[in-house]
This record gives sequence, structure tokens and C-alpha cells, in this order.
Amino acid sequence: MFCSHCGAQTPDGVPFCASCGASTGAAQPVQQPAPEPGPAPEAFAPAAAPAQPAAAGVAPKSKMVAALLGIFVGAFGVHRFYLGYNPIGIAQLVLGVLGIVTCGITTLISAVWGLVEGILILTGSINKDAAGRPLAE
Repeated sequence: MFCSHCGAQTPDGVPFCASCGASTGAAQPVQQPAPEPGPAPEAFAPAAAPAQPAAAGVAPKSKMVAALLGIFVGAFGVHRFYLGYNPIGIAQLVLGVLGIVTCGITTLISAVWGLVEGILILTGSINKDAAGRPLAE
């Protein structure tokens, strides 16, 4: 590209001629005005959630209740939900309900699983809930 004023060669896209300073007609970038300062980001922060109770203030789960739930309704994972092990409780619940389709085979498997876990809770082999708190006697 050549300058229309002095005829000197200028690179494409350069808004002014380096030799004479005349405008080359190339598009010039538009300067955006600086944004005005607004409210501080803290003004838009959501309100803090209420504090959760401290782990020490939570009553421990009962060992006997967990064991009895495991022995009597363990086929549906109720004892796992009680202790806070929700993914395992869901697996046992699915196996228990799936017995409708499998003529009770999966329900029987899940019931034996729950019975064994109920006994393990009674003997102390399973002695903590999902949060790691010991079970109360």
C-alpha cells in the first residue's frame, strides 16, 4: 500500500504514514472509554449460608438401631441410609426392589447382605457412620 499524500510505501492496516504522518485511510481502532467504577463485587455476593452444626454437637447414631435395621429391613438398605452411606443404600434398595423382576433372587441376596451387616454392626466390626463418628452403644 502506498501513502496517498507522499507516495511512500506503508504496510497494510497502518493508520498513518511513517514518512509524512498523513492518514492512510485504514480503519483505526476505536478507543473505548474506561468503565466507570461501580459497586464493589462484595455487594453482589450471596448471603452467607447459615453455619452447619459442629460435628461435636451432632448426636451419634445408635449401634442397636443400625443393627436392627440391617437385620430386619437390610434388604432395602435402610441401615445404610441411617448411617449416611447413601450410595450403598441405593444399591441395596435397587437390588431389593429388583426382586420383583427376578422372582426375589436379588431381594434374597440383598437381605443376606443386610443381615450380615447387621451382625457386623452388633459385633463392632462396623462401628462408625459415614462422617466417621463412632456409633453410640
